[in-house]
Amino acid sequence: MEINYAKYPDGLVPAVVQDEVTKNVLMLGYMNEEALTKTQETGRVTFFSRSKGRLWTKGEESGNFMEMTSIKIDCDNDAFLIQAKPLGPVCHLGTDTCWDERNRSNFGFFSYLEEVIEERKNNPERVNSYVASLFRKGVNKVAQKVGEEAVEVVIEAMGDNDLDFLSESADLMFHFMVMLQAKGFHLRDVEKTLRSRHKYDKDEVEA
Repeated sequence: MEINYAKYPDGLVPAVVQDEVTKNVLMLGYMNEEALTKTQETGRVTFFSRSKGRLWTKGEESGNFMEMTSIKIDCDNDAFLIQAKPLGPVCHLGTDTCWDERNRSNFGFFSYLEEVIEERKNNPERVNSYVASLFRKGVNKVAQKVGEEAVEVVIEAMGDNDLDFLSESADLMFHFMVMLQAKGFHLRDVEKTLRSRHKYDKDEVEA
């Protein structure tokens, strides 16, 4: 990597650290050439601490190290993007990130939809809400609906109409998300189970 350390008067290059799985931004630090070398040699994210005036391995006091999995540089060669596995809270205040955020997976629109479903679950009296009506009927009715939608997906999968297949897939996914919450779970719980089954080798990935 050709890093433009000279761009900064103190030779310290900004380094954004991102969780390798959730992709959440964990913290911002600064690295000089020595910090980069030590990070690559030890596998633990190391910065140059401006307050301490020395190299500083994140977690050297707390034990909450960050295991580096990859390092990239931006298009101008003057900023790092580090992906890492945090071994505990990242912030010195005890929070998951330095922005006081929980470091959990975000599934984009699916996460938004989960919030809507959860709001309906917590307010089952909403008369005009289809989701609230499902929760009022109980988990058995929701499970039955998931079964019906699954059959529809299988039928459309054997046909040639892609739009109908996607439509039925969306229906299945939606009702599955309702069933998850009816059972007290979320997508992140399914993700956790899948991750526990995932075997990773540098030469081969099995799923």
